[in-house]
Amino acid sequence: MITRVLVANRGEIARRVFRTCRDLGIGTVAVYSDADADSPHRREADRAVRLPGAAPADTYLRADLLIEAARTSGADAIHPGYGFLSENAEFAQAVLDAGLSWIGPPPAAIAAMGSKVEAKHLMADAGVPVLPELDPSAVTERDLPVLVKASAGGGGRGMRIVRTLAALHGEIAAARAEAQSAFGDPTVFCEPYVEAGRHLEVQVLADAHGTVWSLGERECSLQRRHQKVVEETPSPMVDDALRAELSAAAVAAAKAIDYVGAGTVEFLAQNDGSFWFLETNTRLQVEHPVTECVTGLDLVAEQLRIAAGERLAAEPPAARGAAIEVRLYAEDPAQGWRPAAGVVRRFAVPGVRAEFEVPDRPGIRLDAGVVDGTPVGTAYDPMLAKVIAWAPTRVEAAARLAAVLAGARVHGPPTNRDLLVRGLRHPEFLAGRTDTAFFDRIGLDVLAAPLAGPAEVHLAALAAALAGAAARRQAARVQGGLPSGWRNVPSQPQRAAFEVAGETLEVGYRHTGDGLVVEGRDDVTLVSASPAEVVLEVAGVEHRLRAFGTESGEVVDVDGDGWATTLRVLPRFPDAATTVAEGSLVAPMPGTVTAVHVAAGEPVAAGQPLLVLEAMKMQHPVVAPAAGVLRSLDVVAGAQVEAGAVLAVIEAGER
Repeated sequence: MITRVLVANRGEIARRVFRTCRDLGIGTVAVYSDADADSPHRREADRAVRLPGAAPADTYLRADLLIEAARTSGADAIHPGYGFLSENAEFAQAVLDAGLSWIGPPPAAIAAMGSKVEAKHLMADAGVPVLPELDPSAVTERDLPVLVKASAGGGGRGMRIVRTLAALHGEIAAARAEAQSAFGDPTVFCEPYVEAGRHLEVQVLADAHGTVWSLGERECSLQRRHQKVVEETPSPMVDDALRAELSAAAVAAAKAIDYVGAGTVEFLAQNDGSFWFLETNTRLQVEHPVTECVTGLDLVAEQLRIAAGERLAAEPPAARGAAIEVRLYAEDPAQGWRPAAGVVRRFAVPGVRAEFEVPDRPGIRLDAGVVDGTPVGTAYDPMLAKVIAWAPTRVEAAARLAAVLAGARVHGPPTNRDLLVRGLRHPEFLAGRTDTAFFDRIGLDVLAAPLAGPAEVHLAALAAALAGAAARRQAARVQGGLPSGWRNVPSQPQRAAFEVAGETLEVGYRHTGDGLVVEGRDDVTLVSASPAEVVLEVAGVEHRLRAFGTESGEVVDVDGDGWATTLRVLPRFPDAATTVAEGSLVAPMPGTVTAVHVAAGEPVAAGQPLLVLEAMKMQHPVVAPAAGVLRSLDVVAGAQVEAGAVLAVIEAGER
């Protein structure tokens, strides 16, 4: 009998496992790196053990430290979550050798699927359709386009699409470097790239007594950088006949390696119903909540029961309705999906019916790794939370999810929230045309456009100015009851300046005996103003605008009806010492400089890669914004840089 579980992971997956353990009366142990000292998962566990350091290689990837943490904390089982060592057969065997229970499949099954190259051979022998494997050194023009993949990879890391032979060598080298950094294994291979394919996967659950369940398919085709962004079940392209074929192939794959526990068999499909095996994830998936919602199962509880030797019933439960999950990332899609770091100032999702468990009836589920005040660094994946909608139909689930996301208060680093809302509401998504080329086909100029347009941003700036003035009045020690900017004779309007998305926005307003007068418009009436909320009537319609951060006076977040924006308060008298030289190229995020491609004095072209930053387990090229001459280069390979640090200075002009 399992009595105390150590979760060898972090963030929302650790919180998810803890939730089920609490329900089952099982004790919990968290491990945390120094970077995660303030993480909610540390506080929620019954016991916690520090892993000194911040880099994954020094903490969550140290099998010896994790097993020792289990011993010292009194845990008798380890749950690996996903990522890190969750699919490491040596770690699984070490856990068993230490006399602990392993909440996962047998080490032999993990090893069999650990190499994507060997896994494809096994699946072909089991009769599961596979794409042909290509030797990277033997790829010809005829084979293009190809997909370079890390053999030990996952999560899109170590993966590159190659369309020209000239680019093949460089992309293989980049994929190998990323694979080595993320998985400790630089092995890569190639396979034909299927344009606009559909990413389908089947959740399987198997006990140690020979029963294997197929719990239906999930579609995960909406991806960026080969990482999933939106997942749903059932797939809009799968009918009963194809579902039966996919399920049969997934069960055959599981039986071929004597699988035990929860796992996922992934396929690449086309609209004509043809499909090919991609890989088997020998762990719980990020997107498991959608399957839980439609089946009513707690997959973590099933993992624990299977690890304790219990049997599954002969047949799985029937599915009910539709569920859609989105991954809320700290990133800026409009800037090449650039990951972001910072402190989550506010995190609140409205209408949540359940957290980390299946709702008692259709509604919204939230699995979050952050709360108010959680720092988001660059050492780990930038996912903040998963928001899941379960409803009788797919269209209803999409509508609920879009509305909840649009109304969420997510303040801090930039996120992909607006892109998710626009994607869920797009006619192509609602029609089920959700292939892997969705984001490219629709275009980020459409999908990543802010929900707050120019009219909303101007209203937000006015609300921020009025809320800030209300905060100052509230803090005033004398005559705090006077209206802000009050004069006994007519005077100039009060002014406030903000920076929004790199643009400067100034508002002017004045309080008079007849009410608020806003410079440049006569359709606005002030109903009420406090430091936290401003109500404005615009053309006869009241708008309730919530403000957050007015006390600090540096950044103000304003939430409207289905939109939000962040405004940086510009000082009335800027400090010249804080400005950077014209032409300066600054670091978009904290990270490590892994490569420098140019030298000072060289001419550069617009879009030319200058250097590479590594952050959040991914490599991010930094390119020249315009043609010119590189007058100075302030970093070298291996340097650690903070966000905003000057990397180089380019003197604009023709090459």
